Amino acid sequence: MTQPPRPRAELGAFLRSRRERLSPEALGLPLAPRRRTPGLRRAEVAESAGISASWYAWLEQGRVRTSEQVLRAVARALRLDETETAHVVSFAEDAAPPHSAPVGWVSPNLRSLVDAMLPHPAMVIDPHWDLLAWNAAYAALLTDLARLPAKRRNMLWLVFRWPPCRTLLVDWEDEARALLGQFRARAAHHPDDPRYAEIIEEIRTDPSAARWLHERETAAFRPAVKRFRHPRAGELHLKSVKLAAVDEPGHHFLTYLPDGPRSEAALNRLAPAAFDERPVQVDSAFRPLGAPGRTRLAP
Repeated sequence: MTQPPRPRAELGAFLRSRRERLSPEALGLPLAPRRRTPGLRRAEVAESAGISASWYAWLEQGRVRTSEQVLRAVARALRLDETETAHVVSFAEDAAPPHSAPVGWVSPNLRSLVDAMLPHPAMVIDPHWDLLAWNAAYAALLTDLARLPAKRRNMLWLVFRWPPCRTLLVDWEDEARALLGQFRARAAHHPDDPRYAEIIEEIRTDPSAARWLHERETAAFRPAVKRFRHPRAGELHLKSVKLAAVDEPGHHFLTYLPDGPRSEAALNRLAPAAFDERPVQVDSAFRPLGAPGRTRLAP
């Protein structure tokens, strides 16, 4: 039997997980005495979505292509929230495929922006949440990333496998769960990408990560105030800002801005005058390849 394309299989598994967690009462259905499976039956979801039971079954099995209109109807039937609906709709056959910058490239513009943000922490990440460039303020807030092996300069690894992060992030569980949801939502579209698979296997050893991966958590980025408890600067409340790089699709610029004068003063304690002289750090696994001002991942 031909296996379904893996993104469709991922969509089917996600829909099944949400169907199984939805009770019949949520749709106003009477309780049946002999339900053999948890949650709703496929036929009940199909009827609520206005599609045939066979078509919905094929959708969960990854056997059919479908449109945004159908997926939105299914999302409504499953009572999905805004983030879950966006995740489901991203699998529509008529959705525009995401474009990505060449792997590992960091443009001079992005590196200059990161450096210019001092004394505010700033960084550049790629689609795998690998940190490509960071400034001295970000290193002071977290750790000297240059001392970590290249493949561990990753936001998921830092949150789940670097023990100090659980103390540094006051709301570690909420932050970790949201970050993993964002990561998994993107990784679902690239099931054959070895870097996504490598990161997932690395963090799966953490019990919380393993549980949330099993539950197929998904999330979208939302600007928020992150609370840090830093051993030198004390408590900081920092507003996270994330911007997509238009000239380098797939890369994102992130920075933390102080939320109030106390956090601004605490952030300044992490920013000695020497920061003004220190250039942006670029992942030491990256090396020049001849193009002026550009770097890329070494093989």
